[in-house]
Amino acid sequence: MGTGNIKQDCAREALKIIPQHSIVGLGGGSTISYLIDFIKENKSLDLKIVTPSKKTKLLCLAGGLNVLYTETVDHVDLAFDGCDQVDEQLHALKSGGGIHTKEKLIASMADDYILLVDESKFVKKLTFELPVVLEVLGDAVSYVKRKAENLGGKPVMRQSAAKDGFTVSDNGHPLMDVFFTDVTDIDGLDRDLRSISGVIDTSLFSGVVTRALVAGNGGMRWVSKNESGR
Repeated sequence: MGTGNIKQDCAREALKIIPQHSIVGLGGGSTISYLIDFIKENKSLDLKIVTPSKKTKLLCLAGGLNVLYTETVDHVDLAFDGCDQVDEQLHALKSGGGIHTKEKLIASMADDYILLVDESKFVKKLTFELPVVLEVLGDAVSYVKRKAENLGGKPVMRQSAAKDGFTVSDNGHPLMDVFFTDVTDIDGLDRDLRSISGVIDTSLFSGVVTRALVAGNGGMRWVSKNESGR
């Protein structure tokens, strides 16, 4: 079974648990794109969509789906997203897209926040090979760097060859990649980083994910909060 098929199967499985007439959060990534295709085919679901991703928003609008302005929404029935890595305790790291602040907002609104991942991204404990990304107020960059270093991190401002200067989020704030090694208390690290003045949010998702659907060549399995860490 090719990777494309695994992701398609994962999206098909996710579709089964979406109730009719619900408000659904959709993140980014290829599995979510497949899920959008399936939702378009099932018009009877009559869903309203919120998304932190501009690409997902455009895909949904092009498919005739009803996309709500996130600022008008205070509750989401369930939300689906991808990640770079998730562990057995349902800690997740989302380092790539730089839209984690909006992703976490929608996750917080959702009764059920579900990650759709292939088995290569599911690990016993987060490895922190990838950085924790901080969205930071521009004025606070130097201060946040110092505080992140005090916590044992190696901060690097995100930059791109395609853009002069720092990479900024959709909200207009710079993104700081902070590399950590030997993290023993993931929840504590997230708390400490979020408590730094000037940090808007982190790409470390702690206590937010309720379930993960892990897909592999051998099939699919659900990992729930009450089962994780057994």
